[in-house]
Amino acid sequence: MKRLAVLTSGGDAPGMNAAIRAVTRMGLSMGWHVYGVRHGFSGLIKGELEPLGARDVGGIMQRGGTILGTTRCEELKTEAGQAAALQQLADRDIPALVVIGGNGSQAGAYALSRQGLAVVGVASTIDNDLVGSDITIGTASAIDVALESVDRLRVTASSHHRGFLVEVMGRNCGYLATIVGIAGGAEAIVVPEAELEPEAIAAEMRAAYARGKSHAIVVVAEGCRLNADALAHYFKAHAARLGFELRVCKLGHVQRGGAPGVSDRMLATRLGAAAVEHVDSGRAGVLVGITDGKVAATPLSEVVDRTKPLDMRLLELARVLAQ
Repeated sequence: MKRLAVLTSGGDAPGMNAAIRAVTRMGLSMGWHVYGVRHGFSGLIKGELEPLGARDVGGIMQRGGTILGTTRCEELKTEAGQAAALQQLADRDIPALVVIGGNGSQAGAYALSRQGLAVVGVASTIDNDLVGSDITIGTASAIDVALESVDRLRVTASSHHRGFLVEVMGRNCGYLATIVGIAGGAEAIVVPEAELEPEAIAAEMRAAYARGKSHAIVVVAEGCRLNADALAHYFKAHAARLGFELRVCKLGHVQRGGAPGVSDRMLATRLGAAAVEHVDSGRAGVLVGITDGKVAATPLSEVVDRTKPLDMRLLELARVLAQ
């Protein structure tokens, strides 16, 4: 009897449920008995596993978050935690595991893989900073939410002749901020990969005011040395020079919520199914993602402890278009 477990780990992302659905139903179609692990690696260590059938994953594709729950598990970084996780699987005669998550999750997957477990990772994080996939599950939906917020903020900013510092998620990666800034017509974008000094941001806002704009939008990635709050504190003493009355809007975890869009549902479905195919054919120890529009596998050893670089040409494009 072939047995396979699946878990979601780290930050939740829209589309995780579609990936769980794909893993379960593809696994069942290939003769695997599928088990869902509750609460990520923490649940695995505690033995919180239960069988998943086709009906258990019905009607979940359109839901945000993850029906299995998720945590960040420091215990898995220890030898004792890894041994406990492996023992829980061994006790149930489960030789294979699919891990849906981002950088930290795939580091955990790699740790278990090195000890002989057949592990396949699925690229899922709204930050889109994971090596091995051009785009990761949840990114497109998070961008859509942030972009809608920027569009709404521009309306009220124009009405009151204000400037907004809009902080978006992304950890230490500026991809979300860059795409939202370009698509939202921001006057400036501040990312960890190329931070702007406060005076440079002030210059962009003054220039927008001088050109007759009725608002100024600055998109700031949360991982910057000077985040939105820090910039607002700096500008408090220099408000008259900006031309605009300044406000801060931190979008925060609202970007993780809501139903996944069609692109995330399709991406999650393709990657979840591919993960099972890799397990079934003995091609474990990899992360499945999308490269040039096709499903591709990258060894977990090449994924962990790395961050996908930001295309700096996008920032130059944003600067040119913000005239």
